[in-house]
Amino acid sequence: MNTRRLRDLGQVLWLDNITRDMLDTGALKRFINEWSITGITSNPTIFDEAIGGSSSYDETIRAATASTASDEDVFIELALDDLRRAADLLRPVFDASAGMDGWVSMEVSPLLVDDTDGTVAAASQIFARAGRPNFFVKIPGTTAGLAAIEQSIFNGVPINVTLLFSQEHYLAAADAYIRGIERRLDAGLDPRIVSVASLFVSRWDRAIHDLVPRELRNRLGLAVAGQTYAAYRDLLESNRWRRLAQRGARPQKLLWASTGTKDPDAPDCLYVESLVAPSTIDTVPEKTLRSFVAHGRVGDPMASDGVTARATLGEFAAAGIDMRALAERLQIEGAQAFSKSWGQLMKRISEKRSHWIAA
Repeated sequence: MNTRRLRDLGQVLWLDNITRDMLDTGALKRFINEWSITGITSNPTIFDEAIGGSSSYDETIRAATASTASDEDVFIELALDDLRRAADLLRPVFDASAGMDGWVSMEVSPLLVDDTDGTVAAASQIFARAGRPNFFVKIPGTTAGLAAIEQSIFNGVPINVTLLFSQEHYLAAADAYIRGIERRLDAGLDPRIVSVASLFVSRWDRAIHDLVPRELRNRLGLAVAGQTYAAYRDLLESNRWRRLAQRGARPQKLLWASTGTKDPDAPDCLYVESLVAPSTIDTVPEKTLRSFVAHGRVGDPMASDGVTARATLGEFAAAGIDMRALAERLQIEGAQAFSKSWGQLMKRISEKRSHWIAA
């Protein structure tokens, strides 16, 4: 099966989705056992759709109507219930990989995007409440987030850095991770705190779809990914990282996010097929996973020198695309989209609680 071939090439597949129905029906267990899924990611949009699209959460919400817990606290416990179950299913993967695979992920409140101290506190609280060693807390790689990532790593909290859109974003996130590890070593603490850095890919192509000639469509995200992959491989070969690795530090793996095809005229497995790269993680929506299992193909691994990627980026620059400005815009828009989903999620839970009170 092509999912196993990816694993043989050094790339693992994670599922960018989680629902209680998926757990209750055994679908997630089948994805793990039959389709080589070795991790789970989530975000406010995924949980908003899961809670709104199923009655599976209603009983738990009804039980919370008599409590003084906030809507946010009710949601966190709902999410943790699902993610603990998923983490337990993935625990054999986690143990077999010595903690480098088999993870689940949950986002801090996106309302904290500009609050470093609040993010650090929330990350520590969520990780402690999760009670699972294979549990990432997701923190966006914004200016405030970078400081929170460094401090959280120093605190011993595993972090999935999210909302990265460029090579520059990735390198800033990697630097925050490394600083946290260096501080742990200086303090005599164990450096084996795992992290991943999530680069969002397809949103680039959706953003410039109508701004470039047809022959450039659906190529920008992959070029940014290629450039970032080259930076990732260079960092792992750097003297700074080698010194840390010799003292037991774990590499912060590069993760491909936003890998569902947005353009109906493009192949449905475009990004999964094109992002084959050793020592990376590809997190895919369920629809994309099913398509890839059904008819996807595994091609040659991505080049690690970034030469072709830089040439393609030059074509976009010639077409008038300001890469740096667009990366910043995409990060801001991504944070705003998660905040909107968070607001919808809190409203949905509040309405369900009100319904049970009225009944």
